[in-house]
Amino acid sequence: MSLESAVARALADLAGDRYDRGDAARVVPASPGLYAFYGDERAWAELGLSPVFDGQPLYIGKAEKSLNGRDVGTHFSTGKTGSSTVRRSLAALLVDRLGLVAVPRNRLRPDGSANYALDPESDVRLTAWMEDRLTLATWQKPTDVVLGDVETAVLVSLRPPLNLDKVGEPRERLREARRALAEASRVWAADTSAPAYSGE
Repeated sequence: MSLESAVARALADLAGDRYDRGDAARVVPASPGLYAFYGDERAWAELGLSPVFDGQPLYIGKAEKSLNGRDVGTHFSTGKTGSSTVRRSLAALLVDRLGLVAVPRNRLRPDGSANYALDPESDVRLTAWMEDRLTLATWQKPTDVVLGDVETAVLVSLRPPLNLDKVGEPRERLREARRALAEASRVWAADTSAPAYSGE
């Protein structure tokens, strides 16, 4: 399959059927591909974002091994914010609305990483918000195309606002919001009175 044909098929599939978390767990395949998170009107408003065109996704990512494992097993799962780019971006924009508390990704050995996590109660609130507001669409990769090449072309075409790379836009508000949560997680690490939690 040519890259052009693969990109066209990916764009069509990602604009097609969308599933909530419960349905996604049952129907999303355990195969490589691309996934797109879509938000309802309230989600866009609460994130302080406006779609550039009807049907624009909030975020697009790739799963090198399993769409089901990456999307449902990581992005939709409580306790996985430290391992999920989309959860960290959502948390950065929803921190005040949901009262989220950033903590080090590894609370037992904080390392000053920019990849923060959330405390247990915050993680539960973020998952609940995602389950209420987001749906998921996927595209399965054929064996004869390079996933990264298709991902790049799809990102350039759809410009999802929660993606930081390959979209040709600076996304300074999102970058600054993520920097602020990363800094908050480092402050938390310096607070020796804060309880250690190792639930991730």
